[in-house]
Amino acid sequence: MEAGKVALVTGAGSGIGRAAARRLSRDGFAVAALGRNRQEILAVARELTEEGASAFDVVADISIDEEMRLAVSQVAERFGRLDVVVANAGINGTWAPIEDLQPHEWDQTMAVNLRGTYLTLHHSVPYLKAAGGGSVVVISSINGTRTFTTPGATAYSATKAGQMAMVQQLALELARHKIRINAVCPGEIDTNINDNTALRGEDETAIPVIWPEGQVPITGGRPGRAEDVADVIAFLAGEGARHITGTPIWVDGGQGLLR
Repeated sequence: MEAGKVALVTGAGSGIGRAAARRLSRDGFAVAALGRNRQEILAVARELTEEGASAFDVVADISIDEEMRLAVSQVAERFGRLDVVVANAGINGTWAPIEDLQPHEWDQTMAVNLRGTYLTLHHSVPYLKAAGGGSVVVISSINGTRTFTTPGATAYSATKAGQMAMVQQLALELARHKIRINAVCPGEIDTNINDNTALRGEDETAIPVIWPEGQVPITGGRPGRAEDVADVIAFLAGEGARHITGTPIWVDGGQGLLR
């Protein structure tokens, strides 16, 4: 149990973020649930509170500097400290052939996935240092780190590869401050992230390979669950992962090995 410790989870309104917030609260963390959708975030915070946890809802767009500065400071003011940061918020964005992918679509994916991760860490790391150390978990993907076969996902894969580079770079920079940082790289997970995906020209970019029936071997083809990822996040956040930093963990049921 991590009683007295505080975790910030971005993109906590649904999917992996919501599952991570629930799991960390069960492990004894006070949880700050951050997201853009006020209704979703309020619902998650209310749910955690009703289960006896200490929870705080924070509404912010991770790609906007001032909103994130204010949000993280509010968390620190509310709880007095910050020990764990789960940089989960992100979008699939637009998947399209490179000549069709528009600059504004590229910029949007970069702004949310890369700039958003940067701003989350930029504003939270000082509080982790003040607490004497902590753990950061960045939610990347098998795309851009293990597989490169998703049709048209150039912008998305670039951001996920970029997140992994950030994790490895910062693992050394932050080690002297006793801050660990790792990446969780999910494969196909049953969440609603596809709702923010714009897919065009799939026939032009799809790789002409027929995958074995059911591309998640360990589940017989079924997508993983958000809770499968949340359990790994909780491990990396806790004392059991005290000697792990700069490391990607693929939570894909073997999918990336097929693709």
